[in-house]
Amino acid sequence: MKIEVLTLFPELVEQVAKFGMPRVAVERGAMQLSTRQLRDYSGNRWRRVDERTFGGGPGMVIQAEPLTQAIEAAKASIGPAKVVSLSPQGERFDQRWAERLSAEPGLILICGRYEGIDERVAPQIDLELSVGDFVLSGGELPAMVIVDSIARLLPGVLGHEASAASDSFSNGLLDHPHYSRPEVWRGEAVPEVLMSGDHAAIRRWRLKQGLERTLLRRPDLLNELKLDAEQLKLLREIVNEQLHGQDGRSE
Repeated sequence: MKIEVLTLFPELVEQVAKFGMPRVAVERGAMQLSTRQLRDYSGNRWRRVDERTFGGGPGMVIQAEPLTQAIEAAKASIGPAKVVSLSPQGERFDQRWAERLSAEPGLILICGRYEGIDERVAPQIDLELSVGDFVLSGGELPAMVIVDSIARLLPGVLGHEASAASDSFSNGLLDHPHYSRPEVWRGEAVPEVLMSGDHAAIRRWRLKQGLERTLLRRPDLLNELKLDAEQLKLLREIVNEQLHGQDGRSE
């Protein structure tokens, strides 16, 4: 997969490929990450790509011409690619979007700055994405978030192919609790079911714990899911246990 990021701060974005799963993805050839400096298309000796907004008001706007030239150059460089603008006005980026984008042959990520980009560039943009309802200085950090989330979904990047499928949000639920050695730590033991060797019981326990965490921490996620018969049964158990003051963790 080829990803090119259009930005005023390429040195910042490039850091994401030096650590963790993005680094592994690049080293294994699963992902190619490049950046393109918007100022290279300024067309003026000051290398400025921003101007005041028409109609008055504070802040500056990234101009249409340098951004358009950068998009065209990126397409010529990496080939077929979806153009994504990182904007607080975009659709919320989530795991489903990460999975969709990881299937694309290429991505061009536009990092906005100042008050945004000239609206006349909109026809060249395939979609807008936002990482949350808060304000950042620019699109560089969101671009890095998207690169990281995509990298770990690419074939051959994770050490265990099932890891991505079991992560929080991959099946619409939060992840279940995890435990490691020692079996007893400061008086707290690992749940017995995890030591039983009964894989069916372990699977059921993990599913139930994921449902319980989702119900308690992110109940909004359940509204978006179509639960199967087993999940509905476990959810009823969880609600019943909570009503009777039980937590079900010794199951």
